[in-house]
Order: sequence, then C-alpha cells, then structure tokens
Amino acid sequence: MSLAPTIDIGPFLSQKSKLWKNDGIRSLMVLEDNPGIISLLSGRPNSSTFPFQSITLKLKPTLAGLPSATEGADPLTLTIENEELNEALQYGMTPGVPRLLDWLANFQTHVHKRVLDGSWQVHMGSGSQELSADIPISYWSMRDLGEPWVFLATLPCTLIEVNTDSQGLSPAKLETILSRWDRTHPGKPYPKALYTIPSGSNPTGASIPEVRKIEVLKLAKKYNFLVLEDDAYAFLYYGPEGQQARSYFALEVEVNAEKGRVVRFDSFSKVVSSGMRLGYITAAPGICNAVGLITTNTNLHTPTVTQIMAYKLLAGWGPDGFLAHCAGVAVFYRSQRDMFERVARKHLSGLAEWTTPVAGMFLYIKLLVHASNPDADCWELISTKAVAKGILAVAGRAFMPLRGPTPFARISFSIVEEDEADEACRRLREVILEARAEAEAAVRTTE
Repeated sequence: MSLAPTIDIGPFLSQKSKLWKNDGIRSLMVLEDNPGIISLLSGRPNSSTFPFQSITLKLKPTLAGLPSATEGADPLTLTIENEELNEALQYGMTPGVPRLLDWLANFQTHVHKRVLDGSWQVHMGSGSQELSADIPISYWSMRDLGEPWVFLATLPCTLIEVNTDSQGLSPAKLETILSRWDRTHPGKPYPKALYTIPSGSNPTGASIPEVRKIEVLKLAKKYNFLVLEDDAYAFLYYGPEGQQARSYFALEVEVNAEKGRVVRFDSFSKVVSSGMRLGYITAAPGICNAVGLITTNTNLHTPTVTQIMAYKLLAGWGPDGFLAHCAGVAVFYRSQRDMFERVARKHLSGLAEWTTPVAGMFLYIKLLVHASNPDADCWELISTKAVAKGILAVAGRAFMPLRGPTPFARISFSIVEEDEADEACRRLREVILEARAEAEAAVRTTE
C-alpha cells in the first residue's frame, strides 16, 4: 500500500488559483533559522515593544490527571512566556507553527493510519470554513457536486445536488448523475470535486456508513474527482461503540490503491474552542501550497497566539489524551441529544419526524405542517410564525443551494437547557397546530 501512486493534482487547480504569486518575502522566511543567517528580510515589529509579559491558561479541573507538557509542572496550568511568547505575538509562517504542524501530522497517522510519506501534509487555517473557501479547485466553477443540504458557507460552491437519506450521501444517486453526465450536461466537463460532511452532517445530522464511503471513493477514481471531506464533527461521534466509519482519508489507499484524492478538513471549533478559529486541512502538497499562496496574499497566516495555545494543550495531552477529551465532549453531546429527543417526543409526536443522529449537534426535523401534505414547505412557519412565538431555528431551505421547498428545519441542541428545550418544543407544537388549522380552514373555503 505504501507504494500506491499519488494522483496529479495539477488538473484540479482552478485558473484563478494560478494567479496568486509568492510575495517575495514569505518564500524566504524558511531560511531565517539557518545557521549563520542574518535576516534583514521582513518588517516584523521588535518584540521588546509588545506589552505582554506572559500568557497563563488555567485548564478546567475535569481535565486533571492528563499529563503536562513540562515535567513537574501543574497539569492544569499552561504558561506561554519568554521566546515562546515572542513567537506567539509575532508574524508566523503561512502553513502554520511548525511544531503544531508536526504534532497534527503525527496525530493524523495515529488516527487515520496514514504513513508520513510525502504524499500529504497539514496546513492551518482560521477555521476550516476559511480553508474550504480557499481550496483552489474547480468547484468555484459551479459545476461540482454536493449534498442537497450543506453548511451555509459552502452554498455558492455547490450546484449539482446528490441526494441523501438518513445515512447520508447516496452512492447510487451519485453514480446516476455521473453516468448520465454527457446526456444531461452535453459539452460540459465532468465535476472535479464532491463536497460532503460525512459525520453528524450540518444540517441533517446524518453520518455516512463505511460501506457507502467505499463506494464513493470507487466512483471518485472512476470519474476522476476529489472528495472534500469536511469532518468537523468526526470527534463528536456518540453512536454504538466500534461502529464509527473510518474517514475517506483513511480509506483511500486501501480502496483505490492511490493517494491524494481526498482533501480532509478538521477543526478545533467543536472540541476545544470555536473562538480560537483554528482548523486544518490534510491534503496533497500541491493543494496545500496553492492554499498557502492565497493565504499569503490575503491574511498572511493563521493567528500564531491561538496556534501556540493549541500546541501547548495538545503537547501536554498527547494524541491519546486529546482523543480522551474528545470522547468526553461526545458523551456530553449524546446526553444533550437524548434530553432534546425526550422533550421533542413529549410535545411533537405526530407533528414532526426525525432520524436520531449518532454524531454532531443537530436534529433535522421534518415538520408535518399540513396533515394532508407531509412535504409542505416550512419556511414561513419557521422564519415568521415560530419567531413570533419566541422560537429561533433554521428552515431547511436556507441550507439548500437551489433553495427548493422542504418540510425540514435544523434544531440545535448544543447549548439549550432542558427547561428551555421543553418550552421551545411546546411552543413549536402550538405553531404547527395553528398552521394545520389555517390549512384546514383554507381547504374548506375552497370547497
């Protein structure tokens, strides 16, 4: 398997991505640490002018017992000071803080069982959302593939919808689209990318099983497209033990005997801090380098302070400690899911339907607004009538690239308390019943 060839990334890069150029400074910064170098290169401010003496981070007591990065140090205290603080407060390298990149690369080998063989690398971003916007491949051309419901930030990028069900993306529907491409899109090039959220999908909550991932990967090789695996909720899996599907990144060599077709997105937002704005891609060097050129010419680099904060935390925990933390976070969200489902069944039985998620933070609820029309759109109910009752949720149409009607709405259970959830579901019941009454009255009027 280690001898599997790496695909040529060049054809997947958009023409727009090739317009970005190195700024003449950052390409030389890697040489500054070479012995004997005297750097007169960049316009870095002098660190003696920075007003900060140190940064001390106190960890929550629930993390007690995890190892510390420094032998003999308090495991609940992380301190950034001296040269490390100067580094944190200074301009940094575009791909990321080198020791954090090394840690993450080794973590990917630990979790996904991929050998560090030069066919892939890690690149930091200010959240995986920024990275998904910067991926310099052809889905900017609006002819690539995505699920009918996608995270709001990706809406401009996906127009060819691939149907999903309670188990996520349908490989059969995907093959139907691709096998008929020449007839349905005559003269148009085949898609070069498939964007998917495989675990605890935002908004649907669906998680695709491994057997389907295998079929998707086979199609990716057959029809020559990349798989953009946006897996921000991968570490929020709380389904049956031992049944979590391996990632596309883990499977690609085994399934297709090739490397480089999967672009994986990971995020610290759901398991460490959303405000730190840290995400990373694991992808072929050609893609990471192209992303780096965009970053160089826009915001230079991901904030160094938060990268070093993350490194201090991760180095102290180690891979197994980080995974133990993630497992604890997943247990929390499982309890939140169970609580919300309990009160939803109490108030919404017969008025709404949903599939129980095994990962993530969302229920994607089908609202049965009209008894005689179970697929009636819920946009007005959620965006107007529910708001008037004091409920905020997101109508499913907001997540649809083509903005078609849908009876689904996304309900987030991540931060709501049980008494709030109970009251929200009670109010939602009232809204649905009132909408049903209006629909029945309208039918009687037309008879």
